[in-house]
Amino acid sequence: MDIKKLHPMARFSDKAATEPAETTIIVAESGADIPIETAHAHGIHILPMHVAFGGKNLDDGDFPVRHMFEHFRRHKELPKTSAVSPGEYRSLFERLHDEHPNSKILHLCYSAVTTATYENALIGSSDMDYVTHVDTKEVSFGQGAVVLEIARYIKEHPNASIQKLKDATRECAEKMRLCFLPDTLDYLVAGGRVSNMAQMGAALLKIKPLIEVKDGKLLSTKKYHGSMRKACCKLTHDYIENYRPDKATMHFLYSEELGDDVRDEVGSTAAGLGYKGIDWLPTGGVISSHCGPGAFGISGFATT
Repeated sequence: MDIKKLHPMARFSDKAATEPAETTIIVAESGADIPIETAHAHGIHILPMHVAFGGKNLDDGDFPVRHMFEHFRRHKELPKTSAVSPGEYRSLFERLHDEHPNSKILHLCYSAVTTATYENALIGSSDMDYVTHVDTKEVSFGQGAVVLEIARYIKEHPNASIQKLKDATRECAEKMRLCFLPDTLDYLVAGGRVSNMAQMGAALLKIKPLIEVKDGKLLSTKKYHGSMRKACCKLTHDYIENYRPDKATMHFLYSEELGDDVRDEVGSTAAGLGYKGIDWLPTGGVISSHCGPGAFGISGFATT
């Protein structure tokens, strides 16, 4: 999967360019940060979540992320995110069922404890016995990597039962390790999006808090000191040493404005530890509204 050159602002779509030959159709949200071309290639249907700023409620993927950051700097108005609505889920599920009446729909959901996606999807499919929901307990490309792994599994096991796919999803999600290092705390502090951020105290203003996804929640777990470049390189070293991620499935994430010097140093650090084929993935509007500009993240499946 070569996703290095995919355009980060490709419009999200609920139509897959390549229909899967299997009888299980995967649905996920734009917050998974799966590049749209990659979703199309794997037959994954993406529903856009929403971001509101400047008096407009926009679909994730329909606007340049930098516009959201520029608006915050000018007006100090924090962007607000919202889940896919029950009606939006229902509309897609009905259309997919009309087009593929013999297929099952597997919805691999953005973390249920961070937003109303899972609840809304249940409401939208209340009378649809052909729809199954699984909470991945992940966000961004933590969710995205799990979704892609299950899409590959379906291609290899086209006759797998829904229960088998649910079990495979949960097993895959348990191995996922996703973390972020924000360059600014404005978005996290103002939005109250990290469960234990208040416990970190005012000293956060001088450090880089590591944000990890644990059991679906965003938690601040560690402090990194120094410049963003130094902190990101140290995190990369620690992450690889602690988790020994699968070299084929580790990805670096970044939000708009992360410096090229940081990316170069991180790449050198990873290469020095034996990881050479690293992909860089831009975060979309939903995730960027949480972590702010210049953030760095790592997504991978632990082998230890």
